[in-house]
This record gives sequence, C-alpha cells and structure tokens, in this order.
Amino acid sequence: MEKPSRKLKKTLLILGVTGAVYLSFRYLLPLVIPFLIAYVFALSLRPSALWIERKTRFTIKKKVISIPLAVIGGIEIILFMIVFGIILYAGGRKLTMEAKLLFQNLPQIMRSIDAWLTENCTFAEQFLKLPDGYLLKVVRDIISGGEAAIKSRAMSFVMLNSMSIIKWLVQVTILTVILFIATILTLQEMDDIRTRRDNSMFCYEYAMLGNRLMSVGSAWLKTQATIMIFTMIICSIGLFLMGNPYFILLGIGIGFLDALPIFGTGTVLIPWAIAAMVGKNWVYGIGLIVIYIICYFIREVMEAKIMGGKVGLTPLETLASMFVGLQLFGLFGFIMGPIGLLIIEDIVELYGGSCYNCREQTNREGNEKAR
Repeated sequence: MEKPSRKLKKTLLILGVTGAVYLSFRYLLPLVIPFLIAYVFALSLRPSALWIERKTRFTIKKKVISIPLAVIGGIEIILFMIVFGIILYAGGRKLTMEAKLLFQNLPQIMRSIDAWLTENCTFAEQFLKLPDGYLLKVVRDIISGGEAAIKSRAMSFVMLNSMSIIKWLVQVTILTVILFIATILTLQEMDDIRTRRDNSMFCYEYAMLGNRLMSVGSAWLKTQATIMIFTMIICSIGLFLMGNPYFILLGIGIGFLDALPIFGTGTVLIPWAIAAMVGKNWVYGIGLIVIYIICYFIREVMEAKIMGGKVGLTPLETLASMFVGLQLFGLFGFIMGPIGLLIIEDIVELYGGSCYNCREQTNREGNEKAR
C-alpha cells in the first residue's frame, strides 16, 4: 500500500503542473505563438534553403562565398506568397462570377422558395383544418421579421465595430510583418538556437515538449487540412455532376464549415436533401445524401489513418480534453485541450515516476549489497 505522503506529493505535483500549463496557455502562449509559428516555418524552409545555399556556392580567391540562408528564405517566402496570391486571385475571380450569378438568379430563387412555401403551407392548412392563407401569412411574417432583424443587427454591428475592424486589420498586418522577419531570422540562427537548446539544463524538457507539440499539432493540422481539401473537392464534383451552377462556391463553403468544430457537412447537406425530397426532387435529394455519406466515411478513414497513434489519448480522454479546452480557451481549445493533457501527463510521469523509479532502484541496490 502506498504511503500517504507519496500520494500527497503526487497530487500536489498534478495540481501544480496543471496550473502551470493552464497559466502558460492563457498568458504566455499568446506572446510567443508568432515566434513558434516562425520556427515551424523556418524548419519547413530549411531543407530547400540549405540545398540552394550549397548549389550556389562559388569561390573567389580561395574564399568560399554563399548566399545567406536568410536571403534565400526571404525569397522563398515572397515567391510562395506570389504563387498563393495568383491562386487566390484565380479562385476569387471564379467565386465572384458564381456569386454574381447567384445574385442575378436570387429573385427567381426567392420565387421558387415562395412557391414551395405556398404549396406546403396550403397542404398543412388543409390537413390541420386552418383558415386559408393563415399559416402562409405566419411564415411570411416570421421571414420578413427575421430579415429586418438581420439587417438592423448587421448595420448596428458594422457601425459599432468599424474601428475594431480597422484595429484588427492593422494588428494582422503588423503580425504578418513580424512573422515574416522572425521566420527569416530564425532560419539564419537555427544552428545557434539548437546549440543553446542542447546545452541548456532543461534540454530534455525542451525536447519532450517540442516533440509533443510537433507530433500532435502536425498530425491534427495535417488531418484537418487533408479532410477539408478532400471535402471541398468531393462536394464541388458532386454538385457539378448534379448540375448546380454554384458548385465551387458551395463546395468551398461546405468544406470550411466541415473544418469547424461541432459543425460538419451534414449541417448543410442533410437539411438541403430533406428540403429537396419534400419538394419531390428525389434524385437531387438522394445525390446530396450520397455526397454526405462519402464525405463522412472519408473523414472517418482519414482521421484514423493520419492521426493513428500519434496523439496517444483514448477517445474518452480526447473528448473530455476537447470539452475542457473549449470551456477554457474557446474554439482553439479543441486542439489546446488534448495538447495540454498530454503535456501534463508527460511532465507528471517524468518527475513523479522518475523519482519513484529512482527510489525503487536505490532500494534494490541496497538489498543486493546487504545480501
């Protein structure tokens, strides 16, 4: 039976580590996260930058001259931003064309919705033995009231938060510049950073936390990004085959919605399919359900294949940590919660378990000497 003193020490260790992780995530992480992101970007750019640096070396008067890694990394980032901007422009142009077509067809769409409401409300009135036009008037009043409320709320939100939006845009611009400069400097000083890390007295802790953050974070980001891209492609192709003129716009929108916590493809596709079937458009409704089923199984297969055992938590632990993270940190808590739990478990095992193992090993050695 364990001694109460050791149980108390273990309990205090768990509470202390949990409190330290919470305070670090709450107050320290927002201050250093741009530099952590810059470090990840620098790691991604380092292999190609080193290859270019080796290939562009030349000798002048027996002196080897090469392009600095910071310059190479800066050029790579600029080229990446240019390519990304071209892709964004092309995609934005296509989305703008589809949005323009949507607005042009909006009156026709509204007339179709009104006809659908009239038909179904008339059927409901006959079934419930209500006066003619009563239910339709109620539904139209609700819709018109909702539109007025949305417009008034939207205008008041824009008027009250215009300065906040401008401030946010300025902060994003400054953060982007800092991230760009920090990535270049980190790429140039990568060797010095690793040397200081390896020579530090906390080198083991740095390695443990870094491995945890990299393994869990990269696995989660890779999984979500891959699923989101596949969802966008599948939804766009499916809607294109069904003859929807807004297949790209809707496919991208459903893919982004699927990447958000709690929401998913079913949030849009299932009500849409039900509405199509109620309107006796059975082929369209079945097609939407087929798209949803394909997206659902692809998410399940990819999450199991990509994540695998990299996280190291049971499904119940993952669900509980995500819920606690959501309550403490908002939407980002869905990833911060599991990472925090893993860090707590690792630190407690390191310091609580290592002390116990050292004590057991000392006792065994003493017993062997006594024999």
